[in-house]
Amino acid sequence: MILTGKKAVVTGGSRGIGNAIVLAFLREGATVYGLSRKPADNQAALESIAREAGGAFRWCAADVTKEEDVTKVMDAVLAEASAIDILVNNAGITRDGLIFRMPTSDWEEVMRANLTSAFLTSRAAARAMIKQRRGSIINISSVSGIMGNAGQVNYSASKAGLIGFSKSLAREVASRGVRVNAIAPGFIETDMTKALGDKARESLMAQIPLGRVGTASDVAALALFLASDSAAYITGQVIPVDGGLSM
Repeated sequence: MILTGKKAVVTGGSRGIGNAIVLAFLREGATVYGLSRKPADNQAALESIAREAGGAFRWCAADVTKEEDVTKVMDAVLAEASAIDILVNNAGITRDGLIFRMPTSDWEEVMRANLTSAFLTSRAAARAMIKQRRGSIINISSVSGIMGNAGQVNYSASKAGLIGFSKSLAREVASRGVRVNAIAPGFIETDMTKALGDKARESLMAQIPLGRVGTASDVAALALFLASDSAAYITGQVIPVDGGLSM
């Protein structure tokens, strides 16, 4: 129970990687506030697991691309929890397409969802964490932000931006005992990746040295480590979870 007593905020926690991270945190005794537009399909199960582990789960309706929503929900979390020990910025979308045919709206929507949202939540959390003199911020980037990916100039740019954001913020808050790291998942089996065609899937699989698709639990395991005191001397790092894809 390595997160007993810890208060965590996870954005985009209703499905996929975010949901797996929420589940991992709850099993280790944390109280988790899940920020998303819609509740998770397994919300009742999350609440039950939380009770059994001695923590709690709260779903908070919020559009993290909107400053007013983020301000309201983060103020509410702090009022109830009195502290934020962990923030996971996982919320994200894709709007894939070649740049020649990409509307400006697709660029802007992805930037708001994947990068601006992390700025808004981190700004609120960092203010609390530096007063506490402790905290861990974990940003879910992507190997696309490291390697680039054709048809994803918007997504890759947003995830690369998240890496630069993580490193800069890590330097700003390190003296106050706050850590900031980024996780760069590779090809992970989620609702988002299930939309890929067979040809694209086969091409990606051929590039993965470990020879398998990753799972949301693979990413959650690293997030759990980075959130815990076991990672107390790790900050400013970008760690791929990609089966060797980006090496």
